[in-house]
Amino acid sequence: MLTRREWGLSAATLLAACAAPPEPQAVPEEASVPVPMEPLYFDLHIDTPGRMVGEGLNLAESFEYTHVDIPKMRKGGLDAGFFAVSTPARSQTPLSAVKNAMLITDVIVEEVKRHPKDLCLATTSDDVLRAQRDGSVAIFIGIEGGHMIDSSLEVLRQFYRLGVRYMGLSLSGNTPWVGAAEYDDGPEGLTDFGKDVVREMNRLGMLIDMSHAADQAFFDTVEISSAPILNTHAACRAVSNHPRNLTDDMLTALAQNGGVLGVAYYAGMLDDDFRGRMSQLGELNRQRGLIREEFADNKKRMSEELWKIETAGVDLIGQVPLSRLIDHIEHAVAVAGIDHVGIGCDYDAVGLKVPEGLENIGKTPNLIAALKERGFSDDDVGKVMGDNMLRALRTAEVVSESGA
Repeated sequence: MLTRREWGLSAATLLAACAAPPEPQAVPEEASVPVPMEPLYFDLHIDTPGRMVGEGLNLAESFEYTHVDIPKMRKGGLDAGFFAVSTPARSQTPLSAVKNAMLITDVIVEEVKRHPKDLCLATTSDDVLRAQRDGSVAIFIGIEGGHMIDSSLEVLRQFYRLGVRYMGLSLSGNTPWVGAAEYDDGPEGLTDFGKDVVREMNRLGMLIDMSHAADQAFFDTVEISSAPILNTHAACRAVSNHPRNLTDDMLTALAQNGGVLGVAYYAGMLDDDFRGRMSQLGELNRQRGLIREEFADNKKRMSEELWKIETAGVDLIGQVPLSRLIDHIEHAVAVAGIDHVGIGCDYDAVGLKVPEGLENIGKTPNLIAALKERGFSDDDVGKVMGDNMLRALRTAEVVSESGA
C-alpha cells in the first residue's frame, strides 16, 4: 500500500507529465496545428472507477460486461472524460466516506500511471488539447457527492490539490448542508455552509455538479456561483418526469449561469414508459442479490454473472431507442441553447439500461450519426460532444484566476 507521501508524489508526477509543455521547436510560419476530423469528445461522467476498485480492473483489458476500457475508448473516440469518485452517502460515516474517496482517487491515479501511452491525468483545459494532440485520453477526476468532504473546506482543498476538478454537492442522500433530489429529509436548499462550499469551489477553480441535488439547492447555487455549474448526468423533466431531471426553468437558469447539462444515458431517466417496465425486473433483481452474495469474493465472476442478468433484463423489457436520447438533447438545446448541452454517459453504473446502439463507449459514433440525422450541424455536434464542457472548464479557471 502506498504511503501518503508516495501517493502524493505519484499524483504530482502524473500531473506534471500531462501539464508539462513540449520542448520548443522551430515551426515555419505557414505551419499550423492539425485540426482533428472528429469532434472533441469530452464526457462529463464515467463511473468505471467503481469497477477498478471492486475488480482490480485493468483498463487495457476489454470485457463484454465493461462499458469503458482503453480499447473501447479508442473505438468510441473519447478524448477526455471525468472519472467519478463515488461512494455511498447513506450507509457509512462521513469519515469513512472521506477515506473511501481517497482510496478511489488513488486507484484512478495509479491506473492512469499504468498506461502512460494511452491515458494522461488531466487538471486543466489545456491538458485536454495537449492530450488530443498527443493521441492520449485526458482523465479528469470528479467527486460525486459532498458527503465525501465531511463538511470540511480543508478536505475540499486537499482533494483539489490531488487533482479533483469537480464535485457534486450531493449524491443519493443529503448532507448537513445540501438536500438531495430523491430525498426530502435534508435541507431544502443550500445552508450557509453550503454557500461557503460553492464560493470556495469557485475560488479554487473546481466545478460544481448539481446532478443529485434538490431543485432549490440548484437554484441557490446558480444564484451565488460566479463560475458555470454542471449537471453532469441528468436529462429533461419535460421529456421524462424523473426527479433528478431538469425542469425548463432549471435549464433556463443553467444557461444564464453559463453551465452545461451532461445528458445521461440511463434509460430510467430518459423514458417514463421504460421506468414503468422496470417493475417487471423484480425476480431478476432478486437473482442479482443472490449473485452478489455468492460471488462476493470473486468480483470478476460476479460481473460476468450480473451481465447475464442484464441481458435477461433486455430480453424482458427491451431498451429505449437512441432517438429518445436525442429527444432529450434536442429539448435541452431548444430551452437552454446549443452552448449549454453536453454528454454524461454514466457508463459502468447503469448496466444495459442504456439506449439501443450505445451499449458501451465504443459505440459513441452511433450517437454522432444520430445527432446529424436529427439535423445538428457539425459545429453543433462538436459543442454537444465536448466543446461546451471544455468552455465551462476554461471559464471556471478564469474565474479562479481573477478572484471573482
